[in-house]
Amino acid sequence: MIIQQFYDKGLAHASYAVIRTGKMIVIDPARDPQPYYDFASQHDADITGVIETHPHADFVSSHLEIHKTTRAVIYASKLAGAEYPYESFDDGDELMLNDIKLKAINTPGHSPDSICVLVTDEDGKDTALFTGDTLFVGDVGRPDLRENVGNITAKKEALARQMYHSTRDKLMKLQHNIVVYPAHGPGSLCGKKISPDLQSTIGRELRENYALQLMDELAFVETLTRDQPFVPKYFGHDVDINKKGAPGFKESIDAILRIDNHTALENNILVIDTRPNDEFRKGHVKGAINLQDGEKFETWLGSIINPDEQFYLIAASETDLDLAISKTAKIGYEQNVKAALLTPVKAKETSPELDLSNFKKHPESYTIIDVRNGNETANGLLFNHAINIPLPELRERINEIPAGKPLVVHCAAGYRSAAAASIIAAKINIVPVYDLGEVIIEISQRAVVHS
Repeated sequence: MIIQQFYDKGLAHASYAVIRTGKMIVIDPARDPQPYYDFASQHDADITGVIETHPHADFVSSHLEIHKTTRAVIYASKLAGAEYPYESFDDGDELMLNDIKLKAINTPGHSPDSICVLVTDEDGKDTALFTGDTLFVGDVGRPDLRENVGNITAKKEALARQMYHSTRDKLMKLQHNIVVYPAHGPGSLCGKKISPDLQSTIGRELRENYALQLMDELAFVETLTRDQPFVPKYFGHDVDINKKGAPGFKESIDAILRIDNHTALENNILVIDTRPNDEFRKGHVKGAINLQDGEKFETWLGSIINPDEQFYLIAASETDLDLAISKTAKIGYEQNVKAALLTPVKAKETSPELDLSNFKKHPESYTIIDVRNGNETANGLLFNHAINIPLPELRERINEIPAGKPLVVHCAAGYRSAAAASIIAAKINIVPVYDLGEVIIEISQRAVVHS
């Protein structure tokens, strides 16, 4: 038996292939199915099945495309309300992959329709558990993403209670040496304390996972529902896409309109400029948002832009543009792209340079906007008089920003502040808007030392 993990660091998403004597099952596949086709070809295997542990919120799955291409059967819980062709895979259901067995375990909690998949090897031993978003290394799935979307909706407290019983009554009773393969790693917004490790064992999780420690149901519910990270705007949108099944990856990105960089852009259409901040500052389209390409581009794109908003997508080179388009499609936003283009020739707007010396001497002369999230500011702000508006909320709350003084924007390391400063500058033009950028790292380290 071969188990292969495919890991997308940008979305902190792990998918899997299980191969046994020429047959392969894919579990929780990413939007681009090509890596699974390549892996199957490499091992001279046929893809015979695709398992969806639940309708994912944070990425678009290729389960339907794989089914159409390979005729693989899609397996999912009957509770998911899937609108694609599938075979139900719930408690008691077993799938044979030659002489190994994959068994469904219903584990509601992250979502009402979540399942885990237990693998019994050729010797009859339970060896692996694919846990989807139910159990992570060091964490369990957050319970607050299905309050308003999906075939079944449920309040977070009710789902947290279900998670308590899914873990206590089912997963925690499994053999301690079973290897745990979760659908997410660190940085995923589907959990709040996910470990850097990408696999574990039941025994280790029993010892180290805060959510599996001894506590009653009420304490568990209070613990799990407290201090969860923000919910990006695109999460509900992706649940709906995955319930239906997404169109093909390549055909979707090939359909995006590419225009010449001399083309005039339509007014009132958002512009997402993925170039590095130093290039953006030297010249950009008026009103553009500087969402730099990076490891978390997809997450921030889907956190700032609504699922029904169109935008132009700008990059510095064809290679960069191809990459940005692919990342956009991972969250199902490729249909939002009005057109894609290289840096427009009319990108002449510049960003002002902050006089750091003056700012450090007289911070009170500036209005400081802290765009970090609530969990980051829980222990206090780096500047006492700063206004805290998390980046995902900034476009909706920009009228809360006073324009009586020059504005200085900061986050924790410079990436989010670049986006935030560009968003603010597009709406407030009577005072300069400065991005503190990476200087904030030095300031925050000094604050820690002094405290």
